[in-house]
Amino acid sequence: MTHHPISSVDALMGLLARCAGVWDTPDRSGDPVDILDHGLQVAALLAVSHPDDEELQAAGLVHDIGHHLVPGDEAGHATHAATAVEGLLGPRVARLVALHVPAKRYLAATDPDLALSPESARTLGRQGGPMTPAEAAAFEAGPDLAAAVALRRADDAGKIVGLRGSALESLETLETWRSVLARVAAGPAGAGSGGC
Repeated sequence: MTHHPISSVDALMGLLARCAGVWDTPDRSGDPVDILDHGLQVAALLAVSHPDDEELQAAGLVHDIGHHLVPGDEAGHATHAATAVEGLLGPRVARLVALHVPAKRYLAATDPDLALSPESARTLGRQGGPMTPAEAAAFEAGPDLAAAVALRRADDAGKIVGLRGSALESLETLETWRSVLARVAAGPAGAGSGGC
């Protein structure tokens, strides 16, 4: 299944705004916050924990847009989102977005204290279950391990109902991210490609 790559920051902002009132499951049985609110919470958590990594923050903001692009495809939502943003936000952001599901599988295998939301726990099996030791070793050897794990931990933490008061407040908060997205879209000169 394909969709058009997102071609501009304005188009991405419009897509994110349309994620207000859209949930990760079409019947709203999944996580308790909509995709926009969740993305804003994850990005804000990453801005605190990784203030110098705007690519990671941008990945947190957009990581679940695949649920809106291809509703109901739980197993593929990360890939759909990564494909949609790669041309605009670059390969590292796309890689981090794509890795947020494998990072859940990694942490499920390696962190005995991992606390997943009920929905994340439910979907883990559909996404391949906890990694095998060989899969975990390969994941650890890949690029951006620390950033991928940070995104996943923020993803699990950024599901607090009522953190934002209204849809209007969420849209106003979204606007504060326009400059970050613009810097990341401008490339390494604007974003700083170092990361963590």
